[in-house]
Amino acid sequence: MKVGNHEDYYWGNSTSVSEFILLGFSSQPKTQLLLFVFFLTIYLATLFGHSLLIALVKTDSRLHTPVYFFLANLSFLEISYTTTTVPQMLVHLLSTKKSIFYAACVAQMFIFLSLAIIECILYAAMAYDRYVAICHPLRYTIIRNRSVCVKMAISFWVSGFLLSIMNTGFTMRFPYCLNEINHFFCEVPAILKLACADTRLTELVTLLMAVILLLTPLSLILISYVFILEAILRISSAEGRFKAFSTCTSHITVVTLFYGTAVYMYMRPASSYSPERDKTFSLLYNVVSGLLNPLIYSLRNKEVKGAVLKMMGKTDH
Repeated sequence: MKVGNHEDYYWGNSTSVSEFILLGFSSQPKTQLLLFVFFLTIYLATLFGHSLLIALVKTDSRLHTPVYFFLANLSFLEISYTTTTVPQMLVHLLSTKKSIFYAACVAQMFIFLSLAIIECILYAAMAYDRYVAICHPLRYTIIRNRSVCVKMAISFWVSGFLLSIMNTGFTMRFPYCLNEINHFFCEVPAILKLACADTRLTELVTLLMAVILLLTPLSLILISYVFILEAILRISSAEGRFKAFSTCTSHITVVTLFYGTAVYMYMRPASSYSPERDKTFSLLYNVVSGLLNPLIYSLRNKEVKGAVLKMMGKTDH
């Protein structure tokens, strides 16, 4: 839907569009109902899984360690992440009115980008934690004491929100000729397609920021695992090598899932944008990864399993 004339637009807080229409996934009532049940189930399972992990870390003294401190941060982040987009998507699946106010769209984009940036940094912090635990085990409690962990957590939460201001500002400074977003939430690539101005500079800035914000933490993660692999290979026994590596498999799995989809979404030319395909990839790193993370971290983790059994009043063998 085209709104107004190009001459009516000007840069600033004013915009030609007062609300956007989120087209979502389907306009067929039966399909929408099935999608509602499916996504509601995923959302509730995500909330339960991450809330359980946070409760376990809080209540079980065996989990009062740096790795679980950061895992609790990740769980809180994933709850916030999915809550930023999924409840609105569920409402739109049951409603004929699929609009979102301009200010709400800006807020959603800002919060979503902030949390995505925080997640990138958090995965790097978790990789560093594994590096210290495996490469410097005797100094682990000194290097990764509670004070250091809290300061690190505060720094990446604050950094995420500050860095998101620039990206959101660059995206929403344009006048918009169209108000139909072929997406289920306000994401940067989909929004830029609606601008009635030359967005090439903003697309370039967005790409450069994505390269910095994605590849810098990813590089730190890869460097950490290079040192971890060297340390593991120096362990004489096969059992010792397996035990050391198994402490990293959960982190490697979630990093691969998150970075694989995020790099595809943000580190590519705008000309390759495909609404239907990109909605699927957005679901993977926004919704599906949030559901899988608690399972990935708990199924192969004896400490988490033991904490669950303790909470249920059963003996941990």
